[in-house]
Amino acid sequence: MLTKLNILFLLLSYCIIVQAQEIIPFRLTPYNNIIVKALVNDKDSLDLMFQIAMGDASISPERKRKTDHIIFNKDEISENNTLQLGKVVTKNVRFFDNELTGHEADGKFGTGVFSGKVFKIDYDNNKFVIYDQLPDVKGYQAIQLYPERDQLFINADNFIDGIGIEGHFLLQSGYSGGLLYNNQFAEDHELNKKLQVTGEKTLKNSSGKSVITKQGILSQFKIGSITMKNVSAGFFAGDLKTQKVSYFAADMLRRFIWIFDADRKTAYIKPSQYFSTPYYKIK
Repeated sequence: MLTKLNILFLLLSYCIIVQAQEIIPFRLTPYNNIIVKALVNDKDSLDLMFQIAMGDASISPERKRKTDHIIFNKDEISENNTLQLGKVVTKNVRFFDNELTGHEADGKFGTGVFSGKVFKIDYDNNKFVIYDQLPDVKGYQAIQLYPERDQLFINADNFIDGIGIEGHFLLQSGYSGGLLYNNQFAEDHELNKKLQVTGEKTLKNSSGKSVITKQGILSQFKIGSITMKNVSAGFFAGDLKTQKVSYFAADMLRRFIWIFDADRKTAYIKPSQYFSTPYYKIK
């Protein structure tokens, strides 16, 4: 028969197992980008932006800090690097050179550092939390993920003229804004006429190409059972219309706390402290 002491010991042991294994602190910039202090190959200290839409890592041509110990080949690829984020060390990390990144960053890192693990993006406490198994998700809502290589997609409803239209969105933490619709969706649903357009901006993609976006307001957006009102939304315009995917971008991501399961087929979300804050204005 188990004594009370044994039962208490088992409960404590279980709690220790499901507790976070590792924590990586981050800083959220005014541009909604996540920045982490990184050490590469035990030598190069960098500020890297977290890009949820990639698996590997990259260095920006506009970096402020030296990267003397990341050796690139003729194809601008560097293999077998060691990346330390907080106390978390990942080996065999591939870096690409000359990829643009977010403000205040020397480069980017992706979800490869969380490979095979459950991870949490805690915007309330500015930290990633890495687990060996799924923690308690009471109070969270499960939503389906659609993984494609190193990218994660979700489905959500966009209300246009009062009608809910399902959209397929790439989780994209590098773009500071809210929703950004692909060319086909924008044309099929005449967003130029039906979205409340508030302005126009010229942006650069990671390859340095200029693209024109029109900014507007979507009256209602629904992810799972969570409804959001007057959401910041944009779409591509101009001659260069090469955008094939829609973005659920950084200003939307920060409005939730996220837990991603190990196989990246389900995410668990709940509103963060930023859920009802004003939307970011693209500069």
